[in-house]
Amino acid sequence: MKKIFSYIIKYGIPIAISAALAWFLSKNVDWGAIKESLKQDVNYWWFLPVIVVSIFSHVFRAMRWRLQLRALGITPPLRALVCSIFGTYFVNLLFPRLGEVWRCGYIARREKAPFTTVVGSMVGDRLSDTVMVALLTVITFFLATPQMNEFLGARDANGGGGLLTAWWFWLVIALGVACVAFVWWLFKADITNKLLLKVRDMIKNLWDGFAAIGRMEGKWMFLLYTLLIWGCYFMQLYIATFAFSFTAGLGVVAVLVLFVLSSIGMAVPTNGGLGAWQFAIIFGLAIYGVGSLPLTTPFNEQASAFAWLVWGIQTLLLIALGIYAFLTIKFKD
Repeated sequence: MKKIFSYIIKYGIPIAISAALAWFLSKNVDWGAIKESLKQDVNYWWFLPVIVVSIFSHVFRAMRWRLQLRALGITPPLRALVCSIFGTYFVNLLFPRLGEVWRCGYIARREKAPFTTVVGSMVGDRLSDTVMVALLTVITFFLATPQMNEFLGARDANGGGGLLTAWWFWLVIALGVACVAFVWWLFKADITNKLLLKVRDMIKNLWDGFAAIGRMEGKWMFLLYTLLIWGCYFMQLYIATFAFSFTAGLGVVAVLVLFVLSSIGMAVPTNGGLGAWQFAIIFGLAIYGVGSLPLTTPFNEQASAFAWLVWGIQTLLLIALGIYAFLTIKFKD
């Protein structure tokens, strides 16, 4: 019974969230209008460079992971690491977060290395991405303060105000301070509770995995690969905006807002970002006039056309790369 409950938590909830968000986004749109928009408003040739840049992002991620594994004495060939990254995203389409476990297991088995050691390297890999999302979020909030104030209601009674007068800004600050205080207490207090001890050990392991990056050889290359990975992610979305007549003039800051919102959306445990990614993109487009807020009212089908098409092409690419990876692993490993 415990095992069944665990499966429901791991796989059932993400599927339910994906279905609920997809239903919410679908109930207020005219799919006929979306179909017409996809026929008339899209230049599909722009998706060729999007696909190329997307593939490079995975290759750079494999090259970055190779630096971490080498520091641990694990030296798989780049081909195996690239296949592991391709396979990770393919598995995540079916079972959210299981892809990371699969890629660690594949490399550990292939190189006859301890599984926990490989997992430790993956922790540092993912934590560096979390730091990047946090930094980009802070930068974007300051670059796009007028738009965020207008649509998130951060204004005073006289129509003025700004980021520092927004209730949600101070709520985020308060939550951040509370988290820091909790972690400080967790490590300073004499704790005997088993659950709290597990949380403390988990935080320590996460920190150790991240701190190891600063001690390894090639840390500047690690930073370069991180910038290249996230540069590719941004360029995918930026180039995609030129494919649509109604988003071609959005500009860098607007796309950065879309990018940050969609990156945060990908943290929601759904199958390949289904529902959460579209919700974030449609919300972001509404900020810049493509669609309307709140999203509970009928909104412009153009925003939905953009979100579903870009996500669909990326998903088809991940499926193709995943099939390539598993065939390569089967016949060459």
